[in-house]
Amino acid sequence: QVQLVESGGGLVQAGGSLRLSCAASGRTFSVSIMGWFRQAPGKEREFVAAISWSGGDTYYIPSVKGRFTISKDNAKNTVYLQMDSLKPEDTAAYYCAAGAIGRDVRFGRYDYWGQGTQVTVSA
Repeated sequence: QVQLVESGGGLVQAGGSLRLSCAASGRTFSVSIMGWFRQAPGKEREFVAAISWSGGDTYYIPSVKGRFTISKDNAKNTVYLQMDSLKPEDTAAYYCAAGAIGRDVRFGRYDYWGQGTQVTVSA
């Protein structure tokens, strides 16, 4: 099993920044991809970004590319999501996930999930 604990959410004004962290523990040697997802009220969970655990390849959805940056610290088993130029439509609960990478970083089987952290962006 892999345990994931997110932190760093909060309330920020539009145009502001937040950095989310996700610390992994347990059988982390089995993880080859980590990602961030988000779910806004009344909407389905949406993939946001992913990073391969070994090579560091990254992938973003178009709506966050250029504003969000996913990174990792292998020594700390931690992945980060730096969110800049935040917009009200970024408001959601953000979830960290870990699992096995597919053909490339765009594809992954996410078996482990964190509890989520709320991000609220005011206009």
